[in-house]
Amino acid sequence: VQLQASGGGLVQAGGSLRLSCVDSGRTFSDNGMGWFRQASGKEREFVASIGRNGRIKYYADSVKGRFTISRDNAANTLWLQMNTLKSEDTAVYYCAAKFGQGSYISVDSFRPWGQGTQVTVSS
Repeated sequence: VQLQASGGGLVQAGGSLRLSCVDSGRTFSDNGMGWFRQASGKEREFVASIGRNGRIKYYADSVKGRFTISRDNAANTLWLQMNTLKSEDTAVYYCAAKFGQGSYISVDSFRPWGQGTQVTVSS
């Protein structure tokens, strides 16, 4: 698994962004995938995750109804559509693959952690 997240940027509150995560490895469809974020001075937190075939999806309460996670296994790509962005969504966003039988909402169930992409929402 070799992941590269992109699509971050500066956006006004209420705006939208779409993050992408491309897996340049060969096992993308073998793993559940997730998005996490880390704001300055805070712990990394769960945002959203998706099962291997895309049928199972989980969202943090803070983003439910605003963010949508999706994947295309043929293209080895994961997305996070973020709408109605708020200043509290400002963070570095990371994608990661799920390994093992752990929870789909636990940071400990996911790896590796690449560089991430910065999302800044101005109020």
